[in-house]
Amino acid sequence: METFVFLFSFSALGILYAMNTIPEFQEPYVILAIGAAVLVVVFLFYFLVTRGNPPKDALFFVFAVFSFTCVIDLTSALEYDGIISGFMEFYQKTGEPYLGTAYAIMMCYWDGIAHFIMYLVMISRITDRKAYRTLGLFWAGSLCVNMSVFIGGIVAGKYGSEIRPVFWLNFLFLLMPVWAAVTLFTRPKDRPLIGGYNAHNAQSMKLIWRPLDLILVLLLLAAMAFTTLRGLVALDSPLEACSTYLKHYEPYLKDPVGYPRVMMLHLFFYGLPLLGAFVYGLLKPGCTWMSDWTVFLAGAVIQCQWAHIGASLHPRTSAPFRIPDDVFPSVLAANLLYAALPVLVAMRVQSNPYFFLKVAPFPGQTGLPNSEEKDTKYKDK
Repeated sequence: METFVFLFSFSALGILYAMNTIPEFQEPYVILAIGAAVLVVVFLFYFLVTRGNPPKDALFFVFAVFSFTCVIDLTSALEYDGIISGFMEFYQKTGEPYLGTAYAIMMCYWDGIAHFIMYLVMISRITDRKAYRTLGLFWAGSLCVNMSVFIGGIVAGKYGSEIRPVFWLNFLFLLMPVWAAVTLFTRPKDRPLIGGYNAHNAQSMKLIWRPLDLILVLLLLAAMAFTTLRGLVALDSPLEACSTYLKHYEPYLKDPVGYPRVMMLHLFFYGLPLLGAFVYGLLKPGCTWMSDWTVFLAGAVIQCQWAHIGASLHPRTSAPFRIPDDVFPSVLAANLLYAALPVLVAMRVQSNPYFFLKVAPFPGQTGLPNSEEKDTKYKDK
């Protein structure tokens, strides 16, 4: 089925080519109507194709339809970068002109490549009746922040006055991953929540005897400071450290397109508390929620940083907003490490989960402290 979805998704190129060559299809409201109709037709197509053997998971249809749109996003990015032509010229003029910004181009590359691969893998897992919850949470975090930053940047940036009718279709691509995330969070975990001897042994070790966790805690604290600094820059803080960082390190944070500011506010108000929670989860044993939320945030942060780093280096970004040459290696390294850290934390939790499980009581163990056990015995007597 994943091969069929992959091949059918490229039929989007025929629709784009037809719309690009027929002037009547290039009016703003016509583009909106065609876009909505295509999504409905693609959904109905997959519904009819699978009617004889319907998938057990409704998210199959979300992944299949979104695979179709991935080809459109990849085509948009390639055409804006001058690699191909003849498919999206009309859309650049009367559809969504903000897709020509450096941030949106990098966002479309991520959707057209990374998300496309995720969809095909998850469709394969659904078809084979296998679990995909972890990958699904990673995708949900990635697409949720992708679309929330994209929509917020359009409204708050310089393109806020150039919103066209097709803009409203973007909310579908925001609501669907939110619904998917809620669905996946509420499903049973792929692994048990309770561990035995191994979990008890792992949780009895202090942080000082867990060097990997100690390094991750220190890196998380540094990431929290970095998030706070960039969040304050986005909030126009008058602190000297903020103005120095903006002027000499990342002037892209003030690009008038609006995307970098909205992204930093997302990380400041939502990412920062989660980073702090991860520090707690590495210190306090038995935090079973770590396995889900680390994966979700890893997807969100790596997508943000991909678009942020790529846009700050892209030739469509004005020279005054690019990373200065003298600090380029250090700023790039800081951003790459910031992108990798949540992924490293998620890998740590997934690869050795014993510290984050609830400990099952041993035979004969009541789970009560000694004093409480004695009091209970006296009461029984």
